[in-house]
Amino acid sequence: MPNDFNIESLVRENIRNLTPYRSARDDFEKGTLLDANENSYGSVVRNSLDLHRYPTPTHNRLRKKIAAYRDVDFENIFLGVGSDEPIDLLMRIFCEPGRDSVIITPPTYGMYRVAANINNVGVKEVLLTENFQLKPDKILESADDSTRLLFLCSPNNPTANDLKRTDLLKLVTQFPGIVVIDEAYIDFSRQESMASMVQQYPNLVVLQTFSKAFGLAGIRLGIAISNPETIGYMLRVKAPYNVNKLTADVALKAFDNPDLLKHNIEAIREERAYMSEQLEHSDAVEKVYPSNANFLLFKIKNAEKAYQKLAEKGIIVRYRGNEPLCNDCLRVTIGLPDENIRFLKALKEVLDHVQS
Repeated sequence: MPNDFNIESLVRENIRNLTPYRSARDDFEKGTLLDANENSYGSVVRNSLDLHRYPTPTHNRLRKKIAAYRDVDFENIFLGVGSDEPIDLLMRIFCEPGRDSVIITPPTYGMYRVAANINNVGVKEVLLTENFQLKPDKILESADDSTRLLFLCSPNNPTANDLKRTDLLKLVTQFPGIVVIDEAYIDFSRQESMASMVQQYPNLVVLQTFSKAFGLAGIRLGIAISNPETIGYMLRVKAPYNVNKLTADVALKAFDNPDLLKHNIEAIREERAYMSEQLEHSDAVEKVYPSNANFLLFKIKNAEKAYQKLAEKGIIVRYRGNEPLCNDCLRVTIGLPDENIRFLKALKEVLDHVQS
């Protein structure tokens, strides 16, 4: 990364000049609130959260909790509706529709491409290696003056492996645009998060989520961690009240159970090791790929047919054979012990049938 790297030079001109909508709760959160056309008689659902009032636009209390947990500063934290909102916002802030492009590294998380297509942003692909690792030199060669964002997922979805830290650092230091590292599954990995490095590298954005290790997929809360300037633009462009009170309240309560969080992560790691071992012992399974996430990718013959037969038995996994480098692969989430046993039993029955 050049020493004179300038975030603002990458931001679209209309975003730099944007005057954001100023909501009622930007100015006042207490008092006789007659400024926002809320229903003063209260919500029809009784609770202690004053749901008839709009939420704070920034949820600073929650941002401070997350910042302390991830060892960054409060100003480094953005909260969004899942990780999908930050992905979309980064496209809108840095990419001129119909002109600019992003780089993705298939097989990878599908929303990067979807968000680019929605925003009319070009997509360049640099496939991973056969071992699902990056090709840093090829990525750097593919970047040109129109390339604004590089999306990397580590641990990667759907392949479950960590991307090499040396490769990530090489790209963060040499890529001419914004490097987005999606760490949705980082808590299941032994590899250290890149979050603390946003202080050192202004072009780095780290995405995290409450959906995986925290077990809160239903509240739809994602996190972007970056330098204050990038976070500032994200706060300007987002919808005024993107994160609701119910979501913020549950997320705050999540930090009251650190022991349960650690227990669940370790339990998933143990079940992951058990599932991997059992699959490797099956003659019908051609390969089980290493995992640092809460799922496994494995290869079998007639994977699509096996996927359909498993669904008929009520066992729902994900067919990934349509992804590059994932021919005849299935992805299975690590479930509860009894769910994993049911899956293994059903898979054996299905494989005996489809392989015969």
